[in-house]
Amino acid sequence: ATIEAVVVPPVAAAAEPIAAAPAPSGEDWNEAQIAWQPFAQGLSLAAKQHKPVCLVLFTNWCSHCKNYSRLFSDARVVAAAKGFVMIKLDRDADKELSRKYAPDGDYIPRTHFLASNGTLDADIHAVRPQFKYFYDESDPASLLAGMAEARTKLN
Repeated sequence: ATIEAVVVPPVAAAAEPIAAAPAPSGEDWNEAQIAWQPFAQGLSLAAKQHKPVCLVLFTNWCSHCKNYSRLFSDARVVAAAKGFVMIKLDRDADKELSRKYAPDGDYIPRTHFLASNGTLDADIHAVRPQFKYFYDESDPASLLAGMAEARTKLN
């Protein structure tokens, strides 16, 4: 009986994190502070408000996307996002749109900046030789630099 009492708590404790880990997909895109829009509604809003668009393509199963989603809780990113119409697009749910916004490949996550009329500015990207639209998933500095460049060019 003593052995069972010792064995049972670790099994229960181990089961709890496994059950909690999948959660709603493990992402936290900070919907509480960032007004994420669906694609069509976001483009319409951008045209009405004359704001540039920050378009993030992701999937629910991508570990890099999960890491990247956390950047949107950074206070500086939240503040910068107010100058954009923020659109999040699940690549798996809309493969056609994902291909439309894939100037250097259909990898994820990708972040693009669009003019208020929906035109992609392919010159605004992270400083890297390939996977140019993959911003640093652990440090908001590269995303913030892209956002600053987009505000200057697209406003």
